[in-house]
Amino acid sequence: MKTERFCEKSESELKKELVSLLKEQFSFRMQMGVREKTVRPHLCKRIRRSVARTKTFLREKRGRGGG
Repeated sequence: MKTERFCEKSESELKKELVSLLKEQFSFRMQMGVREKTVRPHLCKRIRRSVARTKTFLREKRGRGGG
């Protein structure tokens, strides 16, 4: 997701996005543990970076008072 979209979202929307990403990340890790052939490792990297980006924007919004 582009960083401009993160700026537009509220804190509650970012929290929902974070939960969704963490669930997706967990699912990918389980698939890799079972060694399913349909797992694409580059998607795990992309999700991990999206989680970090979301957490960063959440921290910034909290620092500014939610605005």
